[in-house]
Amino acid sequence: MNFLRFAVRRVAEMAATLLAASFVVFGAMYLAPGSPAGFLLSGRSASPEAIATVKAQYHLDDPFFVRYISWLGDVVQGDFGRSITYRTDVSRLLADRLPTTLLLVVMALVVVAVIGLVLGCVAAVRGGATDSTILVGTTFAVGTPSFVAAVLLQGLFAVKLGWFPSSGAGDGFGDMLWHLTLPAIALALYLIGMLARVTRSAMLEALDSEHVTVARSRGVPERQVIYRHVLRNSLGTVLTTGGLIVSTLLVCTILVETAFSIGGIGQLLELSTTTKDFPTVQAISLIIVALFMAVNLIVDLLLPLADPRITLGTRGSAA
Repeated sequence: MNFLRFAVRRVAEMAATLLAASFVVFGAMYLAPGSPAGFLLSGRSASPEAIATVKAQYHLDDPFFVRYISWLGDVVQGDFGRSITYRTDVSRLLADRLPTTLLLVVMALVVVAVIGLVLGCVAAVRGGATDSTILVGTTFAVGTPSFVAAVLLQGLFAVKLGWFPSSGAGDGFGDMLWHLTLPAIALALYLIGMLARVTRSAMLEALDSEHVTVARSRGVPERQVIYRHVLRNSLGTVLTTGGLIVSTLLVCTILVETAFSIGGIGQLLELSTTTKDFPTVQAISLIIVALFMAVNLIVDLLLPLADPRITLGTRGSAA
């Protein structure tokens, strides 16, 4: 019952936060220099008839809160308006591009989880030269921004060696996996270093704990000590970092998609911002905020299950 009440409360908090975020996203158009009609027309000179059409389409003559409630009602029904640049429904644009971005994020997350966890565990358990080598490698990874990694990988493996495509998302699931391999690695490189370091630190702390010393003194096999007493007790910290990693992936995908010309919502957001396609920017911004909050909600719900020592509603270290 405590977990259920906590889950309901977190969902309610998420809904309230998302409502506030929607107000900010909608109101940002009115903070831009110039009139909303001129902004929606992307600064182009227009006839009075064109301006009147835009005002009628976006209800610009209505009070602000009336416009916001009308827009929010449409968003709840899945209607984000019509793109100024592409002359089509924003919902259709998102439906065409969102799966590509989600697949890229999932691929990058798998790369980060597998390599980051393995490197962190090996560094903590083996120590010595292995630990030092991994620390040097993760330092290099953490110091390499996603867009720099994208350019380096693209130049070496796509242009010079020709092993992977240099741009595009591909057609069909298998072809998409091939096209998105380099972008996923570029997106994951920085986060691999971060997760490896966090995992290493959490496991070293667990290795120095009293219950690990007691388990070893009782003759428990080292493999069981590492798995049951060290790795499991590190999951809370690793899981919290995992939530931050997913959120970072959602933001950094904009740079990587642009570098590889991937037709996802990251590249769409960059193009829409450049062309002042505000309905599209509103929709993508709101979706990113919603995904960010959903990830944090999932992490909050999983933390007590991963480590019972963690109290519901907290993300700190176990007491």
